[in-house]
Amino acid sequence: MNMNDFRLDGKVALVTGASYGIGFNIAKGFAAAGATIVFNDIKQELVDKGIAAYKAEGINAHGYVCDVTDEDAVNEMVAKIEKEVGVIDILVNNAGIIKRIPMIEMTAAQFRQVIDVDLNAPFIVAKAVLPGMIKKGHGKIINICSMMSELGRETVSAYAAAKGGLKMLTRNICSEYGEFNIQCNGIGPGYIATPQTAPLRERQADGSRHPFDSFICAKTPAGRWLEPEELAGPAVFLASDASNAVNGHILYVDGGILAYIGKQPK
Repeated sequence: MNMNDFRLDGKVALVTGASYGIGFNIAKGFAAAGATIVFNDIKQELVDKGIAAYKAEGINAHGYVCDVTDEDAVNEMVAKIEKEVGVIDILVNNAGIIKRIPMIEMTAAQFRQVIDVDLNAPFIVAKAVLPGMIKKGHGKIINICSMMSELGRETVSAYAAAKGGLKMLTRNICSEYGEFNIQCNGIGPGYIATPQTAPLRERQADGSRHPFDSFICAKTPAGRWLEPEELAGPAVFLASDASNAVNGHILYVDGGILAYIGKQPK
């Protein structure tokens, strides 16, 4: 084994929606492995905040404003990246949304919006970068899937449908473009300790744990929420030459939730 196979030196990595959160931490991992970081967000304000956050980490990232559900805008962005930075070697389809609404209360428009961002957009962005990868003779596409690629849960019908579809899109890109030395895999994060989930982890007024916090810790063999940084290693592996024989796989970084039926009630 050559440890240099895990390096990303000279590679251009596009991580969508990576101004903050999971995408930001994956991009930091890529930068530490030597990659040049490119990211987008839907508003200039978010891109500016992302650039500042990367600079604070010593990373010279390239940010672009782009709505990943707009095919023309995506094609324009990819063309600009190729001209200004270089042909994209690594794509992480990270941008996504969730709407927690009971199915019978969710409108078709709301359902379509989640599908558009979480499933159609990865198709659009992957389609835009594939020609460059084919021409270079290599490429890595990583789709941020979910445990909802495998499981259902109340109030997330659209999200589960989209992430289940993204799992199969991942496998189909593998099937269709593996012959061009392009690997397409997915990462399925578990429950991550982020600022957005902080209210669910705060102690209650009586000192007890939040019910959802107790639920997640009981369902996770690790017994805890995962840290965003823990996604960086798996992502670097899937973006590197070390994973050249791994294709069409969904790597669940979930602390063991999907392997576990849960604790027996006392």
